[in-house]
Order: sequence, then structure tokens, then C-alpha cells
Amino acid sequence: MILAMQEYRNKILCGDCIDLLGAIREPFADLVFADPPFNVGFRYDKYHDKLEKNNYLAWTRDWMTACVQVLKAHGSLYVAIADDYAAHIRLIGEELGLTVRNWIIWHYTFGQQTTQKFAKSHTHILYFVKDVKNFVFNDYAIRVPSDRQLLYNDARADGRGKIPSDTWTCYSRVCGTFKEREGWHPCQMPELLLARIIATSSRPGDLVLDPFSGSGTTAAAAKQLGRDYCSIDTSDDYVKNAILRLEEIETPQESDNGKLTTKESFELKRLYVEMGIDTKVLLEEPFLLELFAKQFHLRMNNQKDYNRSLIQNALKELTTWVIRK
Repeated sequence: MILAMQEYRNKILCGDCIDLLGAIREPFADLVFADPPFNVGFRYDKYHDKLEKNNYLAWTRDWMTACVQVLKAHGSLYVAIADDYAAHIRLIGEELGLTVRNWIIWHYTFGQQTTQKFAKSHTHILYFVKDVKNFVFNDYAIRVPSDRQLLYNDARADGRGKIPSDTWTCYSRVCGTFKEREGWHPCQMPELLLARIIATSSRPGDLVLDPFSGSGTTAAAAKQLGRDYCSIDTSDDYVKNAILRLEEIETPQESDNGKLTTKESFELKRLYVEMGIDTKVLLEEPFLLELFAKQFHLRMNNQKDYNRSLIQNALKELTTWVIRK
């Protein structure tokens, strides 16, 4: 069966990603983010994550091949994976014609506790592109103030801020007590981490594909950033719940009522988390508030002016979000 465009755009589909993507005869995805099962023995709703190593690697090659086939020429592929198979995925990606741009380490708080070895507190994220001379990388969307700006008042500082390093330390795991946590799925990526990836490697209106939808985080972040999405999962229940999650998210739109839009609020929250400065400090230090406002203006690609009172009010509202988190 060959799928028509309307059957996968802005949809969360139930089925096997290899089969569904194999039924598509043209590249349609501008960005792929994949967080596959790690083969660690976990039992999901419809899948036991425990395959013999060679079978797991063969399956990995199959789903990565399916993703590459539907990825547009300028597209990027990000894969989140644990230690055991990170190197294998890099090699498979290169064999499929992809080029590694970064091997990112997501270092998180609230790591899983252990008794006979050091606690694990990181995940690998491999960032591939299909064409090294033609890919999307919106540097303005991810820049943060540098220490030269924040601490040293160094004239050599780039006024646009710096591009973050390949070690991401600002995103916590989504714990059970967090407001963001969807209680019906055992594993969940942070929306703001996905927002960094989507903001970097896609443009408004582009389509973001997630072959392992799970809790629906990729689609949720994409929708808030004005991107289209297509997510796939083998579980009927996960798909139904992810659709309900998406229905609760407002579609980004222009606003003239003196408040930030859904997209702007989402991006302001991301900048706040990535800067890592307490809201009270930001609001009480004029220099820091000015720097935050300028960075936010750049993040939004200088589309319009954001007055300081608007930024201040939005930051005050974040105080409630931080407490509930």
C-alpha cells in the first residue's frame, strides 16, 4: 500500500515504522528524531525490549534504512541511544551514506541509582546529515550568552551569544513528579531537549518524523514550534494517548493581545532553562534582563520587537512553572 501525503502529515500512526515508511515512495521528512528501544530488557506495552545482539543490530539497520529513504536531501537524523549500541549506530549511519556532524552527550540529573557501579546519568544523541553541503542548521535559534558576556564583560564576546557545546547539561530527565510527565508511558524525553533539536535542524512548516513515538514528545514539541509532524508507534494505547496529548496543545498563531504566543512562550521557557539563571536574579539585574531579552529576540529570528515588560511578565509566570516542575 502506498500512503498519500495526507495520511502521514500531522498524524500519529499505529504500526511498524519499517512497514509504514517502506510504503512511502518519496522523501517527505525534513528532520528525523529517533529514540528507539535500547535493548535493555524493558517491557513496553506491545514490545519486549530484549533481542539477541545480531537481531537487534539487523533490526536497527532496517529502521534506519527506512528513515533515510524518506529523509529529504537536506534532512538531518538524530538518534538517541545508550552506551552499548552507540558506536554501532554511528557505523550503520555512515554505511547508509550519512555523515556525523556531532556525537552529543545528554548529561541529565536524576540519574538511575545503582549499588554496585557508578550511576548512569547520560544518553548519546548522534546527529547525522544526508548532505554535508546542504543541510539546515539555524544557529540563531540555539545560541546562549557566553561567559564572556555573563561574567567577564569581555569586549571580544560575540554579541549574538555562543553555540552550545556537544555536552548538554541543562535538561533533566522527566521524573514522575514533573508536571510534564505523562503517566501512561514509562519513558519520556524532555520537550525542551526536542525543541533544541527541532529548532536547530528544521524550519517552520517542515515535517518532523519520529519512528518511535512513545509518549508523543517529538510531535508535541514540533507542534508548539510550528512544524508539521509524523509519529509512529506499535501500541494502540500509546498512539491514542499521544493524540490526546497533542489535542491539548494550542497551534502557534500570531497574537496582538500583549502576550506571547504558544510558540514564543515555549521558546522563552527553553532559553530560560538553557541559560540556567534563576528568574528572581534575571528580574532584579537590569543587565541580565537586557541580555536575556536580546537573546530571545535573536532566538525568534528578529521577527518583531519584544518590549521589556512583556519579557518580565513572561518570566514571572515561569516562577509558577518552575515550582510545579
